[in-house]
Amino acid sequence: MKECIEEFMNYLAVERGLAQNTLLAYRRDLNKYSSFLAKKGIQGAVQVKREHISDFMFDQKKRGLSAASICRSLAAIKMFHRFLVRERHANEDPTHLIDTPKKWKRVPNVLATSEIESMINTVKGKGWQAVRDKAILELFYASGMRVSELLNLKVDSVNLELGYVRCVGKGSKERIIPVGRRACEAIEKYCQKVRTKLVKDKTTVFLFLSRLGKKISRQSIWKIIKNCAKQAHIRTEIKPHTLRHSFATHLLERGADLRSVQEMLGHSDISTTQIYTHVDRERLKTIHKQFHPRG
Repeated sequence: MKECIEEFMNYLAVERGLAQNTLLAYRRDLNKYSSFLAKKGIQGAVQVKREHISDFMFDQKKRGLSAASICRSLAAIKMFHRFLVRERHANEDPTHLIDTPKKWKRVPNVLATSEIESMINTVKGKGWQAVRDKAILELFYASGMRVSELLNLKVDSVNLELGYVRCVGKGSKERIIPVGRRACEAIEKYCQKVRTKLVKDKTTVFLFLSRLGKKISRQSIWKIIKNCAKQAHIRTEIKPHTLRHSFATHLLERGADLRSVQEMLGHSDISTTQIYTHVDRERLKTIHKQFHPRG
């Protein structure tokens, strides 16, 4: 089984070109699956039956995993078994009659525009850290990028004159995101007054750097955001995507069309973007009241 998993992972990396984080998730899920089967005395893929996969899913549920996590594991297992049949390591796919569990679409945590402003305004001073942190917050909210996209952003991917950033997202897909005046001003100030002092190696291409001159870490970015939220007295729980959720929601509240927001977020499926439309009920109520004959 381990050899089959390794062959499958090579296929995903080389032929499918999946992102590193996706590959790690697939490997983690398949290793759990393989360990579960081993405890059942199953060492080869040809021995796997439909009931073994069902038992694995029930076991995951008993362990307290969410429906989203179980769905992700099942997706990896289905792809794995289809690969084995195609490569003739197995004659049958035991997953073809197994349905994916239904997932509840969770309401994203969203901050009000006033809360975002308060967070950004907590970053004061002329020191290098304040200037850098302000640029990070302004760009994060202005672009709706993922944390991984923000920390991997390169200097030559930012065009302040035209007001856009070139972002590389999941699956190495590239997209252009416009950014506003405030974000451009904050980034320009950071580049002129701070980044040049932080650079230790002139070959460094990343925009946001740590005090050691290296690419800023995911942990550092979230420490900045949590500290600013705390100083702004925001009681809403801050999660990794909170600013991204707020970016999308605020655009839709002000009349942006769903397709444009989808493109800026880098969603491959518009149904993923549609989750943000539910938060715009008050705006819909206002439109209904204004234009309906009996509003």
